Amino acid sequence: MDNLPPPAEDPFSLQESRLERRTRRKRRRRSVVIATSVVIVILAGAAYGTYRLLSSDNVPVGTSAQTTPMTTSLTEPVQSTLATDEGSPPAGAAATSTSTTSVTLANLPHQPLSVTSDPEVVELSITLQDETVISGRTPFSQEIPGGGITVELRREGYNTTVRELALTTAQELRVWLDPEGQLYQTVVRFKSGLGPQRVAFAPDSKELWVAFTQSNGLGIYDPVTGDKTGAVPLGDNGAVDMVFTNDGQTVFAAQMETATVYEIDRASRTVRRRLGTGGTWTKAVFLSPDETILWASNWGSNDVSEIDLTTGELRRRIPTVETPLGLYVTADTKTLYVAGHEHGDIQRIDLSTGKGTVILQTGGAMWHMVADESLGLLYVDDLETNEVYVVDLLTDEVSKLANTDQRPNSMDLSPDGKVLYVSNRGRDNTAGPSLPGPEWGTVLVFDTVTGKTLDAIVGGNQCTGLDVSPDGSLLAFSDFLDNRIRVYAIPAYEELVVGDGGRSAQRSADIAKD
Repeated sequence: MDNLPPPAEDPFSLQESRLERRTRRKRRRRSVVIATSVVIVILAGAAYGTYRLLSSDNVPVGTSAQTTPMTTSLTEPVQSTLATDEGSPPAGAAATSTSTTSVTLANLPHQPLSVTSDPEVVELSITLQDETVISGRTPFSQEIPGGGITVELRREGYNTTVRELALTTAQELRVWLDPEGQLYQTVVRFKSGLGPQRVAFAPDSKELWVAFTQSNGLGIYDPVTGDKTGAVPLGDNGAVDMVFTNDGQTVFAAQMETATVYEIDRASRTVRRRLGTGGTWTKAVFLSPDETILWASNWGSNDVSEIDLTTGELRRRIPTVETPLGLYVTADTKTLYVAGHEHGDIQRIDLSTGKGTVILQTGGAMWHMVADESLGLLYVDDLETNEVYVVDLLTDEVSKLANTDQRPNSMDLSPDGKVLYVSNRGRDNTAGPSLPGPEWGTVLVFDTVTGKTLDAIVGGNQCTGLDVSPDGSLLAFSDFLDNRIRVYAIPAYEELVVGDGGRSAQRSADIAKD
């Protein structure tokens, strides 16, 4: 092929090429402006969404010492066509650049905030929505800028406690600091009726029912706020035990003095039926899995009543060891286990024949029973020997799980069966158990596999009633002689396992009264 000289540059073609490049640059600038505008709109929407979340009614109580920044940070890809010295990229090609923008929200109008604590005086800091920090001490009462705020409370010897609030109206915040090292954080403490013997969460975990031995009937409370939401009068006496049906619509409550079990409609909080046990001093109640039969232990007449819930009739009274208390019936309803208080008996009864066999006698005072049916294990505590035993439901072999503090009382398992909770009343007063003793009560937290103490909570006078919420998030127990209920947030099992025993090593010093 002949080598031809390059054609002469056409000045009109050169001018056209420059015009095209200018046009392309203008288009690129418009693309960048549009993309930037999109990011601004996204950021504004995110900021407003953050405010709406903080202003909602579903603000968590807050169980972590980690603060949440009030800064909205977004990373958004911005797509634009990039020009280079070598010319424009090929048609359709695009480069993506990433930018991060931080937006600090402005504070909302001032609102009154009151913060009180236990202990009464602790250091306090409040981080406002614009990241300004207000410092002070409790008790604190002041009008401060509103919006999403973080309240942090600190005192030497206690865990730092953090609460997140949406301060859009006047608020009063009450906070209980927990001893340093304790893994369970207080949600609320509140006064109840006289002699709170038993506490029970409803199956939906939204209500906490309390049975009073020294005042009328039952009280119903919000387990997060402690607000009383209702009551069920039971004549002139109180109640000593309760059990819910699985659907949460019905409650059965035992009244000791009248040897009566009350069937209660949860929604209307009214009594449907009164079921006589035929015994004396009725104590504990237990429902069959199909909820057609109820068993009730009779402390004074040494027997267990079996009641047909379809007809309301008493089927029979089954003789037991002396002063029966805790009960458990296997899922196949063939076997009844009884905790005998008088001699520390664990009794096994064949429900087809009514014949009983004592599988353990400690000489102490067996009290409560709770089972993990999936593993075939039954836990029983002895109020005199201060021990927890485990019964293998297949073999009836009994082994010791752990030592407790003085006078163990109620027990419950976590929903997954990995943790056993035991309330301990503490050493009795030498003048009698109706008076405060020389020790505070406790709740001990045990690993059900190893028997290791995972944490210890020191309560008030005679920690008695105890229950774990069905959703596994809350632990509640009563200070019997103080007429007070305590509710705690339950940490994850994995946190308990690596928690070095929580506060358990210090509890011996903590329980002694000054």
